[in-house]
Amino acid sequence: QVQLVESGGGLQQTGGSLRLSCAASGRTFSSRAMGWFRQAPGKEREFVATITSAGGTMSYADSVKGRFTISRDNAKYTVYLQMNSLKPEDTAVYYCAASKSNTRSRDRLDYPYWGQGTQVTVSS
Repeated sequence: QVQLVESGGGLQQTGGSLRLSCAASGRTFSSRAMGWFRQAPGKEREFVATITSAGGTMSYADSVKGRFTISRDNAKYTVYLQMNSLKPEDTAVYYCAASKSNTRSRDRLDYPYWGQGTQVTVSS
């Protein structure tokens, strides 16, 4: 089992930055790929970024590529999402998720473990 707790959300102006953190518990954290997803009001939850278990390879949604960076520290059981050049359309609840395997995936169905989410609001 993996338990996940996100933090770092808040209100930011357009062009600003935020760093989200996701603290994990459970012995299997370092063997699982991790992902960030987001859900805006009235929309489906969508993929944002994913990273392999060892942290060597990442993938991003086209909408955040070049602005967001996912990283992880397995010694600290933590995964991060650095968000730069924020836009109002980035406003959403951001969720951290732990994959069923060590490989990256953009499919939320490959993630059995989810955090409670953290709100990010970007004002124009």
